[in-house]
Amino acid sequence: MEVVLEMTLPRSAESAPLVRRTLDASLRGLGVTSEIRADIALAVGEACANVVQHAAAGREYEVRARMDGYRCIVEVVDEGGAADPAQWGGAPTPPLAESGRGLQLMRAFTEDVRISDRIHRDGAVVHFEKSLYGTVGEAVEGAAEEVPAS
Repeated sequence: MEVVLEMTLPRSAESAPLVRRTLDASLRGLGVTSEIRADIALAVGEACANVVQHAAAGREYEVRARMDGYRCIVEVVDEGGAADPAQWGGAPTPPLAESGRGLQLMRAFTEDVRISDRIHRDGAVVHFEKSLYGTVGEAVEGAAEEVPAS
């Protein structure tokens, strides 16, 4: 089964919890463990917080998520902001800093984190993926359960 979510949200702090709850409910419906759901919730919450804090040029942003039972692929798309793309791959945030750890957290808890400029429009796309299984063996077992008996 594939689940696709697309949300257009106001650039406000109140939108991030809605995104986390909606995505979590979909993942729970697919039988994803609470640990993996928590990793995804953390990453999407950080990506949304970045939009709310830094994408000053836009009034809205989009969240797109696709879950196919094996992977969850999320993109958070904003309409522009003041962030310098050179900072996206920058040095780690100092341990006592009060902010600036969002990207580090996304990289620590998810896979294939990428940030890119939007094509033909202002803004950025934060992309990350997460395997919905803890190990390759679990993914194979899960796939075997979905194969109909002949």
